Amino acid sequence: MPWVLLAFAGLLEIVWAVAMKQAAGFTRLWPTMIMGVSMIGSFGLLALAMRDLPLGTAYTIWTGIGAVGAFTVGILFLGEALTPMRMIAAVLIVTGLVVMKLA
Repeated sequence: MPWVLLAFAGLLEIVWAVAMKQAAGFTRLWPTMIMGVSMIGSFGLLALAMRDLPLGTAYTIWTGIGAVGAFTVGILFLGEALTPMRMIAAVLIVTGLVVMKLA
């Protein structure tokens, strides 16, 4: 169960990161509200997952899901560039997540 909580916490991290971008410096109400709610949910689920998972593992997985997820959303929906170096960086993050999970 803690891994499921952690996965949902990571997904909510993607939501709040994208909403933060859409909030344009907190000048748009609804994206700002979505960001706040999803941020609280993400932190709450992370805290619950950390009751059973090691700090380093939980935090690394959570930030990795958020980083790679936000990277992917940026490319697929926000028109951000997919360069070879950015792709290598994302692959390295995912590789690190897999190794962390196996450890």
